[in-house]
Amino acid sequence: MSTGLIPATILTGFLGSGKTTLLKRVLTESHGQKIAVIENEFGEENIDNEILVADTNEQIIQMNNGCVCCSIREDLRTTLSDLADKRRKGELDFDRIVIETTGLADPGPVAQTFFMDDEIAESYLLDSILTLVDAKHADTQLDTRQEARRQIGFADRIFLSKTDLVDDASVQALIHRIKHMNPRAPQEKVHFGEVPIASVFDLRGFNLNAKLEIDPEFLAADDHDHGHDHGHDHDHGHDHEHGEHCDHPHHHAHDDDVKSFVFRAERAFHPAKLEDFLGSVVQVYGPKMLRYKGVLFMKGSDRKVVFQGVHQLMGSDLGPKWLPGERRMSKMVFIGVDLPKDILLQGLEGCLI
Repeated sequence: MSTGLIPATILTGFLGSGKTTLLKRVLTESHGQKIAVIENEFGEENIDNEILVADTNEQIIQMNNGCVCCSIREDLRTTLSDLADKRRKGELDFDRIVIETTGLADPGPVAQTFFMDDEIAESYLLDSILTLVDAKHADTQLDTRQEARRQIGFADRIFLSKTDLVDDASVQALIHRIKHMNPRAPQEKVHFGEVPIASVFDLRGFNLNAKLEIDPEFLAADDHDHGHDHGHDHDHGHDHEHGEHCDHPHHHAHDDDVKSFVFRAERAFHPAKLEDFLGSVVQVYGPKMLRYKGVLFMKGSDRKVVFQGVHQLMGSDLGPKWLPGERRMSKMVFIGVDLPKDILLQGLEGCLI
């Protein structure tokens, strides 16, 4: 990548969803990329039983195809910083890293490490969070485990495994259910971890770093939402609630606590008001805010303002200039657990000029 930063991918998903299968495939496939894998996994799914030599004390193991594997010794920050340091000194050669989180983990703190720590942000670019979902057990897991719902809320891309074990109607119902929780993550079926490498890396889903880049489709990203963008221009009075105008009303037995909504406005934001409001929202609801991002039209700036965050950590940056004749507008997407949508939408409305 031109930035010189090391792209990082966080791989999450529930126990048994196939993370390790996917990782093994990615590690052993000959795609010419040297990948460092950081294991943050406890329990029987550990990758090293099969690929790595289990009885070595060496924390970092170089594999025969040039990939590197290591288990987290202290904390993620130290591990990342060690790896970047060894790479700079030429002791290790790798192009990117993948962090596999435990099946029950909240990927939030892992993502925050890339955003919060200057040293890490100078070496790495968090490319995306991938979530694997086991189609056979997903409904039960999503019904009973909030961690599973949160992992979906965090995802930039979702892979559905074991779809061959359930009938098509169930798969469609699951896709629909997930779409309500996180409309911005594309979903893709995978068979035994056979995922083309292009679906896994350089997705630029997150790009939460010192320099935020705008996904060019973001402001216009409604066409591929298939009508599940549950936050139309609410100032036109037709913002429909969860599932109200859906084609499949019978799937809405699941009223999941992870939901997303969108705020759009054509009037500019008042910068100080918006900063105060977002600051207080993050203080109160931060733990329940999984992902949020936006492109903002700010009074007094001829440039787009890009902002995004995870939990309590929020970052913003000046983006490119508004082009002559470009329709100036703001669009913000929030994904979270039981977020008070009305309070947030009204509050944001109150920050407009």
